[in-house]
Amino acid sequence: MWTCLSQLSRMRIAVPLASLVLVVFPFISAKAQDHSMSVHETHMGMTAAADGALDPARQAKLLADKRESEFNHHLAGFFVVLAGLFILAETNLPERGPWVRFAWPVCFVLSGIFVLVWSDTELWPFGPQSWYFGLTHHPEVLQHKIFAVLLLVLGTLEFRRARGLVRSAWTGWVFPVLAIVGSSMLFFHEHRAGMHGPSQMELMGRIQSEHFRFAIAGFGIALSKGLAETRFAWRPFFERLFPALLLVLGSLLLVYAE
Repeated sequence: MWTCLSQLSRMRIAVPLASLVLVVFPFISAKAQDHSMSVHETHMGMTAAADGALDPARQAKLLADKRESEFNHHLAGFFVVLAGLFILAETNLPERGPWVRFAWPVCFVLSGIFVLVWSDTELWPFGPQSWYFGLTHHPEVLQHKIFAVLLLVLGTLEFRRARGLVRSAWTGWVFPVLAIVGSSMLFFHEHRAGMHGPSQMELMGRIQSEHFRFAIAGFGIALSKGLAETRFAWRPFFERLFPALLLVLGSLLLVYAE
C-alpha cells in the first residue's frame, strides 16, 4: 500500500513539474521579455520627461543599476532552479551517483558568494564606497548581505548534512527557520535604485509585488522543507514539493524585471 501511495505521489508531482519546465516556464519567459521591453520603454519615456532633472551621466548610471539588479536576480534564480533540479535528480535517479546529493547545497553556497561579493558594485573593490559605509548607510546593501549570509549558512549546513557530518535531528529545521527569516525580510526590502521620474511610484509598486511573490514562494519552500524532514505519511509528497517550489521561486527570479 505504501509503495502505491509513493508512486501516486510521484505521479502527482511529476506531471506538474513537467508542465512547469516544458510549458509554463517558456510561456512566462516570453511574457517576461515583452514585459521587460515595456518596462524599458517606460523607463526611456520617464527619462525623457525628466531630462531637466537628470543629466546624461545620471541617466546612464540609473540604467546600469537597473541592468545590474536584474542580472543579480536572474543569476540567483538560475542557481535556485539548478538546486531544485539536482534534488529531483537525487530522488528520481539515485543511480547517478552520490555526488548529486552534494550538488544542490553547493548551488546555495555559490549563490551566497555571488550575492555577498557582487550584489552591490558601488562597494570596494568595484566601487569607491567602503563596506562599513554601505552597510551602515544603505538598508538595501545591508539586506543583500544578510541574504548572502543566509544562503551561505544554508548551503554549508546542508552540505555537511549530506556528508553525514551533522546528524542531530534539530538541524533539519534550520533550513525552514532561516528560509522564513529571509522570506519575511522581503516584505521590508528596500529598493531605491532608479526611483526617479513620473512613474517611480508605479515602478516601486511593481518591484514590491514581485518581491511579495518571492516571499510567498519562500514560505512554501520553508514549510515543505520542514515537513519533508518529518516522519509521517505525507513525507514523500513534501519531499517532492520542496524542489518543485524551488523551481517556482527560481523561475520568478529568472523573469524579474524592473
